[in-house]
Amino acid sequence: MKTLTVLRHAKSGWDDAVARDFDRPLNPKGHRAAQVMGRHLRDRHYRFDRIVASPAQRVVETLAGIADGYGQALAIDWDRRLYLASAATLLDCIHELADSDDQVLLVGHNPGLEDLVLSLVPDDGSAAREAVEAKYPTATIARLTWDGDWSTIRAGGATLDAFVRPRDLDPSLGPDEF
Repeated sequence: MKTLTVLRHAKSGWDDAVARDFDRPLNPKGHRAAQVMGRHLRDRHYRFDRIVASPAQRVVETLAGIADGYGQALAIDWDRRLYLASAATLLDCIHELADSDDQVLLVGHNPGLEDLVLSLVPDDGSAAREAVEAKYPTATIARLTWDGDWSTIRAGGATLDAFVRPRDLDPSLGPDEF
């Protein structure tokens, strides 16, 4: 059985004047959310044979926060193709994973990650899938499983075992109220 945990980067700061979107950092709420999600991964005993991530600054900072909350350093494979990747590109990257890696963490950006999860999980009316359809917030994880190799995963072929948003763990990390 293969397990793919899909993590969207934490909340980034739009107030910072950066020349490129690629260099946009996290805001304070994003830093907190990343640490909360790292503790969640640790507490749920999530283990990863491989971590593949976009090298964008907000992803780098998200994974630093995840590592802080998780309590250990993470070995990360940075893949430029994941920066703002479409679901099709993400699926190509998944198909290239080594079959010896049973549990993989994929970290990147929306809308590609949301589209990937929605394409891999059948529309079965489950509350978790409907939550993904409604919104895939920053610093949120989706955990998918399926029998077979990485190269065999296809549309509708995975089970959505978990969908956890930062606000599910700490209500202060929910949407800003206006």
